[in-house]
Amino acid sequence: MGLVSTASDNVVPFRRPVKTPAAVLGDGVREGQIRRRSEQRSLMDAVYAGGSLLVAAEDRETKVTASRLQVYGFLGIEEVLEDGARRRLRPSESVRAKGDRPWRLTKPAFGAMAVTIPSIDDFLFEPAGHRA
Repeated sequence: MGLVSTASDNVVPFRRPVKTPAAVLGDGVREGQIRRRSEQRSLMDAVYAGGSLLVAAEDRETKVTASRLQVYGFLGIEEVLEDGARRRLRPSESVRAKGDRPWRLTKPAFGAMAVTIPSIDDFLFEPAGHRA
């Protein structure tokens, strides 16, 4: 039997680079990413804590952040109509929404998909017990 060496002379330790203010804030990309994540987290915390949140019609930045979160299924978005009624927006509608109406942000329904898949003429889904 051969002798197995337990020496770790071929192991290179993983060292993280020292973060300098220039590396973190140098090109602005990382700063922007950090700010976006913080905004998304803050918005989700506000909606989840209160159950819902009203967004003013002209608050474009909050609407953009909310539409990103809706695409991934973290929020539900309803448009508040003139008579006070609400209409649920699909992700494609919320991304292109104009600033003319306020929104109501809610927690998503449990088990609901962010993007629905329509069943057209049973093309995608077969009835139970039916084989092609």
